[in-house]
Amino acid sequence: VQLQASGGGLVQAGGSLRLSCSASGGTFSSYIMGWFRQAPGKERAFVASIDRRGLRTDDADSMKGRFTISRDNAKNLVYLQMNNLKPEDTAVYYCAASSMYYGSRNYYLKGMYEYWGQGTLVTVSS
Repeated sequence: VQLQASGGGLVQAGGSLRLSCSASGGTFSSYIMGWFRQAPGKERAFVASIDRRGLRTDDADSMKGRFTISRDNAKNLVYLQMNNLKPEDTAVYYCAASSMYYGSRNYYLKGMYEYWGQGTLVTVSS
């Protein structure tokens, strides 16, 4: 499956952005979807994940209450709504797809994702 992330850009602290990730070449609804981010000089880190039907989501503690992941299986899209952005949210954001069992609770492990998009840059100014 091919993934393409979009929606990044420059935003002031306190602002919002919605990232989108489109999928093609596979059965989108058969994949768990995740968002990860990589800040300069840091490792790629888990942001949020969503199960196949969009009924269960999980996100990193630092994003709770600010970021929301969702998906539209009819449109082969996954979203990341980011509110109250902070300068420390500046990073390249990647979407990823996995065939793992969501109940395994390994959704935060980047090594469990088989497919990755190219990333979209989010820059938050103070």
